[in-house]
Amino acid sequence: MKINLAFAPTKSSTELNIFSCFNKTHEAKKGKKAEKTLVHTHWTEDVLESFEHAVASKHYKAELGETFSLTLMNGQSAIVVGLGDKSKVTKETLRRQIATVYKAASGKYEDATIHLDGFLIKGELEESLGAIAEALHMSSYVFDRHLSTKKTAKLQSITFLTSEKKTSAKKFEEAISEASKVGESITVARNFVNEAPNILNSEVYAKEIEKDAKTLKNVKVKVLGVPELKKEKMGMFLSVNAGSAHGARLVHLTYTPSKANSKTKHIALVGKGLTFDTGGYSLKPGASMMNMKFDMAGSATVYAAFRAAALLQLPVKISCYLGMTDNAVNEKATMPDSIVTARNGKTVEILNTDAEGRLVLGDVVNYACDNKPDALIDAATLTGAILVALGNEVCGLFSNNQKLADSLLKSAKSTNEYMWQLPIIDEHRNDMKAIVADLKNIGGSSFGGSAKGAAFIENFIEPGIAWAHLDIAGIGDSQGHLPYCSPKGASGLVIRTLVNYLKNV
Repeated sequence: MKINLAFAPTKSSTELNIFSCFNKTHEAKKGKKAEKTLVHTHWTEDVLESFEHAVASKHYKAELGETFSLTLMNGQSAIVVGLGDKSKVTKETLRRQIATVYKAASGKYEDATIHLDGFLIKGELEESLGAIAEALHMSSYVFDRHLSTKKTAKLQSITFLTSEKKTSAKKFEEAISEASKVGESITVARNFVNEAPNILNSEVYAKEIEKDAKTLKNVKVKVLGVPELKKEKMGMFLSVNAGSAHGARLVHLTYTPSKANSKTKHIALVGKGLTFDTGGYSLKPGASMMNMKFDMAGSATVYAAFRAAALLQLPVKISCYLGMTDNAVNEKATMPDSIVTARNGKTVEILNTDAEGRLVLGDVVNYACDNKPDALIDAATLTGAILVALGNEVCGLFSNNQKLADSLLKSAKSTNEYMWQLPIIDEHRNDMKAIVADLKNIGGSSFGGSAKGAAFIENFIEPGIAWAHLDIAGIGDSQGHLPYCSPKGASGLVIRTLVNYLKNV
């Protein structure tokens, strides 16, 4: 999608014009009911005249999400977007409403103009502009590469028209550019997550990441295969890969800013990349196995954040580690009751081969600790239990460092993404201890499953490393309640949170 920026007195020449409208409630007086009036001080006279000539406009209340279509005096089409009470409008309000309008208009018009003045939030001009641009990029996404007839949207060009001073041009253009780079990276992540598992196995996935990363400035890529993983003594990771027809891969990416020095912060991002999860010998029921291609969403999420940070040339060093394999069954697959040795020397009794993500992550986070990052953040579709705890709209956060947790929560709030911190207590840690090995990969009860999964991973974080674990099993896919996400398929959520964190670290 092409996004242009124009300043008044330039006039719109596009097929469609998009305006906002608010309402104001007046208190009841002398027995009369409270009433609402429309607020549209940013409209030009011809727009107001066209609106008043439309008979149906008499019933329009500009409630949040209420739209009104009309034809302007010059013959152009227009949509008025109701935003309700102006004082309650947030960046997320703008994202959702713009996404809704885009989806309604994308099949009818080739180009459109968004009249920004009525959408920008006072005191947050660039931020609200960025939110609108994000919504356009995210809501225009389709996964149609396997369809014989593509779902190409008719609407391919959007112009942002504003009467703000041209001195704002640079900041506005930067906001649009940043949203485009983040949006492009979200698209990359969604494409990876949506791809079929017979096409995107671990070997292909690693090659695709390597290919894409080579287009990024100041980025180096290293790919570890099975021989290198054996040399690193990643017994847990390799135990998951044992039943696969495809070799495990650990993709290690490093972004180093041009002006890096000894004071430059270093952040490690780690992602679970299970390209498909059958459950192994602890085989999932058929219905539960559906959509297990999404089990690599953690790796796609952290790679997208890494990618966006590199495109934005953020002044922070970032190491990104993606552990890739599938979890399948053959004559060599790991059996329940097996005992394996992790990279850090701890022994693990595998009681359930379907609790495999933590095995991959344990070895990979330990590898990431070697470079002594200032903070390490992992993301994984780790547990179904997180949906029981938080529903499918909220990301679960666990951490051994409250300052890191607070920073992530602040970034989530800033980007209007839902995140909630949950505890890891000693009882959770104790429940992951085994009798015949140092650890076991599932707890003694099904309760607190997400916290116990996090407690297991914590065993492989080296002392002194600030660590946070994001359980995205609920939010990684199918977020139909958000207009800028597909009803079914990869969501791309938490990427914006991570980019915001990396910007402000």
